[in-house]
Amino acid sequence: MSWNVIFVVVSQVIAILAIIHVILDNRQPAKTFAWALVIWFVPVVGVIFYIFFGVNTRKERYVSERNMNQLTKRSMLGFVEQQNLRLPERHKPLIDLFINQNLALPFKDNTTDILTDGYQFVGALLRDISQAKSHIHIDMYIFSDDALGQLIADALIDRARNGVEVRVIYDDVGCWNVSRQFFERMREEGIEVVAFLPVRFPSFTSKVNYRNHRKVIVIDGLVGYIGGMNFALRYVKGTGDQPWRDTMLRIRGGGVNALQRTFLVDWYFVDRTLLSDRKYYPQHTEEDVPSNNCIVQVVTSGPVTPYPEIMQGFVRIITGARRYLYLETPYFLPNDPVLFALKTVALAGVDVRVICPRHSDARFVEWASRSYLREVVEAGVQVSLYEAGFLHSKLMVCDDAISTCGSTNLDFRSFENNFEANVFFYDEGVALRMKKVFLDDEQHCVALRDLPQRMRAGFFTRLWESVTRMLSPLF
Repeated sequence: MSWNVIFVVVSQVIAILAIIHVILDNRQPAKTFAWALVIWFVPVVGVIFYIFFGVNTRKERYVSERNMNQLTKRSMLGFVEQQNLRLPERHKPLIDLFINQNLALPFKDNTTDILTDGYQFVGALLRDISQAKSHIHIDMYIFSDDALGQLIADALIDRARNGVEVRVIYDDVGCWNVSRQFFERMREEGIEVVAFLPVRFPSFTSKVNYRNHRKVIVIDGLVGYIGGMNFALRYVKGTGDQPWRDTMLRIRGGGVNALQRTFLVDWYFVDRTLLSDRKYYPQHTEEDVPSNNCIVQVVTSGPVTPYPEIMQGFVRIITGARRYLYLETPYFLPNDPVLFALKTVALAGVDVRVICPRHSDARFVEWASRSYLREVVEAGVQVSLYEAGFLHSKLMVCDDAISTCGSTNLDFRSFENNFEANVFFYDEGVALRMKKVFLDDEQHCVALRDLPQRMRAGFFTRLWESVTRMLSPLF
């Protein structure tokens, strides 16, 4: 028997075993079928790719997150008191869902600045950092070693030299191209810097697919940021001749307690240090934030939890829409529950609008999303493509009553593999401002229906779109 025959037989046996492993994992049928096709038709490369990116370690608990959530919830409750908290009856089922599934507590007395470009975000952040007196906590997917990253690092070092506690979590994969010296310089100045799930052999395959995509910043427990912007120059200057449009929220008030808890849970996750001092949950006075009933919930999700909590919230909001639902996302690869919900409410007569970038920063994802976009257009969704640059914003607003913004894209990776964080507002004022942001962005869009080459693509184009869509659950 020749070596070629032995190689073919062995590779086929390994491929069959890998396919059996995929089937026994009881994933969604579409994802199971996609992995099986890749493994069978590209047996060697497909198996390697599956080992690195497809093995499902969702059920493996790197830390018992639910126990940690309960522990930090108790410490937070010991420090935080809310008087006259009134939850809106209309949204109580959604609020209860997040409490039951995520232990996400609602907080009142909040003010929010909506920052829609990098210059606004960086200016506000540097001002807040310069005024920090107690601590600065940063949970960031990308912390680049470029002009912006160095500027922020210098500001953090200055505060550390003045006795402020500074802690930074960065995602190891998100910062693969960042030199160790960049983070080491901060460590040498007294800043605690920790990588999230470092990807090293031999544990590479169990970690590379599960990344911390959150963007959460807390300063002195009084000011917090959450949204879609990372620490990278492209969020300010764009790439090439294409500016970037993104959304970041600056929050003051009770909601900062929830952002703080999000960071402290992640800090224990990466450093095994439980921070539960009262100073991390300072009392917010009338001078800080006037009393109001702007209710905020910060909700996290990730592969170590039994349910995709943020996705559940999205589905609940979508199916509960009565007049309108507006959302924008850089990547439109909805899973079956979200896709079905969008089509259902659109067919029921709700004004459903979606904004995506006309040109994505990920060509494969752009091709994979095209058939999804046409499908929802045929169901009555108004799809607009942003032309004034690359749209990286992730927000949703519904019925002038509820809105959300954060790190979660409308795609498989955000729903299933990434650690994400979104803030949900139950407040008409914030919803109207989010609505205005959406409508302003819509002025820089072209309707998908007005692009015949996209709506009536040729055979080979549609074939390629279908192939990329079939493989999209893997990415």
